[in-house]
Amino acid sequence: MEEQVYKKYGAGQVTETMLQEAAVLFSENYGVWGEQATGKFAKPGSRVRLSKDRLRSQCLPDNATCFYARVTVDGQLAGNAFACRWTVNDKTVCWVTQLVVDRNYRERGLAKGLLNQIKQNDVDIYGLMSSHPAACLAAAKAFGDSIRTLQLGPIGKYADEIMKVSPISYVKDAKLRGSVFNPSDTSGLVSSVDSGFFVDHNEPLGALAWVREETDWPLGELFDGHEFLIILEARHRSRSRPTSRPKSGF
Repeated sequence: MEEQVYKKYGAGQVTETMLQEAAVLFSENYGVWGEQATGKFAKPGSRVRLSKDRLRSQCLPDNATCFYARVTVDGQLAGNAFACRWTVNDKTVCWVTQLVVDRNYRERGLAKGLLNQIKQNDVDIYGLMSSHPAACLAAAKAFGDSIRTLQLGPIGKYADEIMKVSPISYVKDAKLRGSVFNPSDTSGLVSSVDSGFFVDHNEPLGALAWVREETDWPLGELFDGHEFLIILEARHRSRSRPTSRPKSGF
């Protein structure tokens, strides 16, 4: 039986070796550039790669409280997640900035397990941008109930104010798209962002088709250069007060 080990670290505990391993995991498993990709390193058909230095600047910025979670399977790095916290109108936001699982270890619940490591009792709102339905499914399960019960109201209510003050540049710069934000939008987009990240969508669209066979998909279509957007309000357990004075043990 395989041994799964989860560990969580604060930003200051993340070593250069961990970052290098995370960069390799991303570069080998995230995806390939789409046909509309442009730039020196964004060649259509080539793998989307990330250096450890860029990974640190994107996911562990100095001006934010950040975390890193990773899971090993029989000693091998099988997946990891980065997240950052910030405050908006007295609400604490925890945003998943990266979620990657090695393709050889998928469909084992590792993504949800990683997100469970990131959950914290004092968080009010969780957020995620991703072009892959699997990441959205994992977030809906870890931070809520399931994708079937995902409420779109909090997305429309909080997205703009949360994202415009984000310490993560690509989150702050993303443009909100879909009928959640513009009721007259008939494009098929529901809750999306235009991030200008032109990763190839063949794999995500294939996964989306499979998900739609099993359940109603609430987030709409996936366009090139876009990602799905999930925002969930945390469920805080209320502490019930005793109805009578507890008996003494003496």
